Amino acid sequence: MSEVIDSVEIVHELKATREDLDFIKSHMMDIDSIMTEDDNLSLNQCRSEKRVGTLISHEELKKELGL
Repeated sequence: MSEVIDSVEIVHELKATREDLDFIKSHMMDIDSIMTEDDNLSLNQCRSEKRVGTLISHEELKKELGL
C-alpha cells in the first residue's frame, strides 16, 4: 500500500527544518577564530623572540633571502 503524501505536513516539516537551519547558522563559530594549541605555541614563540630581540620583520627576511 502506498503512502498518502500530506503536503501540509511536508510544508510544516520544511518550515521547522528552515528554522533549525537558521538557528544553527546564527550560532556558528568562525573556525578561524579558534586558537589551536599550535597557534598558541607559535604566538608564545613570537612573543619570546620579540622580547629578546631576535624577531625580524617580513621585509628584513626578504632581504636576507634575496627576494
